[in-house]
Order: sequence, then structure tokens, then C-alpha cells
Amino acid sequence: MSYDWLTRSAEEEIGYDVDVLFGPWPSHPADLGFEGVLRRLRGAAVRRACAISTRGALFDAAGGNAETLRAARAADGEVTAVGTVDLRDAASAGDLLDGLVARGVRFVRLFTAEQGAEPGFPGHRRVVEEAVARGMVLLHDGDPRAFGPVLAGRGAEVIFLDLHAYLLADFLVLARDEPGFRATTRLLSAPDSIERVVGTLGADRLVFGSRTPFMDISPQTLRLRYARIGADERRLIAGGVVAGLLGEES
Repeated sequence: MSYDWLTRSAEEEIGYDVDVLFGPWPSHPADLGFEGVLRRLRGAAVRRACAISTRGALFDAAGGNAETLRAARAADGEVTAVGTVDLRDAASAGDLLDGLVARGVRFVRLFTAEQGAEPGFPGHRRVVEEAVARGMVLLHDGDPRAFGPVLAGRGAEVIFLDLHAYLLADFLVLARDEPGFRATTRLLSAPDSIERVVGTLGADRLVFGSRTPFMDISPQTLRLRYARIGADERRLIAGGVVAGLLGEES
């Protein structure tokens, strides 16, 4: 099989994409099949994906985790499994998280929008406590201004998946006191968004995340490629930070 990223320059390659899904999604026209998603990533020079089955987000966390783990095993190193739990059934979260940890899963994704969880809800608070106690990294959706204060003060490692350029000033204030708070580049579309984070907090506070296959990946790879930052900083954002969180050599 041919891998398009093998012919790309170092500046074009993405070591890790932390925001990748596969599987059915209601009323969405994208090719959501696992192989189709991998083809999209290969075409965009993404070497490895932190991916999760949509089954876990929509109706069956345990079944979705099993599906994700099977896909990761079949992907020959291209996929790192991301787990999830159901925020509507927080009482069972501990057992699910124990099962994920036993299988080497480091990242757990919370789907607050799909599961109707608001900041400070008892179920959300319980799941966060359980995940942090196990040393897991939270991939967290929603507005960082709303969820950030709830997650603060716990020593949590959090990657916010929905940080928009319009919310950046508040995130910079919040994250100054929380060294484990990071965000993806996906919605940082202002001309200086990436540069502001790097200049204020450091490149280790950003990771690449595309939300493939729901969004076009090309503008995001180009934005990172041409950001006015150093080569070492770009490498951290493109994969080095995630590799470190996974306990790998970057």
C-alpha cells in the first residue's frame, strides 16, 4: 500500500492528529468508514491518528471502545485508540476506565454536547475525577470558558477540542495557571492565533487536531505549516506534544 506522507517534506507532515472519528453519524454526508478516514489522513500527510468510533459517542460506550481497539489493532501503527465513557451513566465510568487503562489506552474523550452534559453536572464531575485519578488525558469538547473552571485545580491533563479564535484571550488567561491545559489548532483560524498561544504559553500547549472526516483537513495543515513560529515549535504542535503525553519519544 502506498502512503502519501512518505513523499512529503518535514514541514508538511503531521505526526499526530488528535481529533479523528470514524463510524456512522446521523445525517452526515462524509465518508465515515474507517478505511475512508485513513485515506483522508494519508492524503494530508498525517502519519498517525488518535481516533475513536462514533458508536461510543452516540449510544454504546463499551461497544464503541471495543470497536476502536479492534480498528487500532488492524491499522498497523497508524491509529492510537481513544476511549470514552457515557456521561449519562457516570456510575459505571470507573469500570470502563479501568478496562481502557488495562489495554494501554491513555486518552479518553468526553462528548458533552451529544450526551447533554453541562459544566458542573454531577455525572461530568464524577467522570473527570475518575479519569484524572487514573492519570488519563481528557479530550474535551465544548467551550473552554465554561468547562475550564470546572476542570481547573485538579492537576488534569486536558486537550480542549473546540477552542475558537474568538475565545482565545480567555483561554490564555485560564491556561496560565493550568500547565496541563492544551488545545487543538482546529478553530484557531485568526492570522495570529497559533502565534499568540506559542508566544504566551509555549508551543507545548497546542496540538494538531482536524476533526476528520467532518472537516476539511487541508486548511488546517496549511495554517500550521505557514504559522510564524520556529521549526522546533511546529514539530511539537504537529506531533511532539502528543507523543510526550503518550509516553513516546517525540
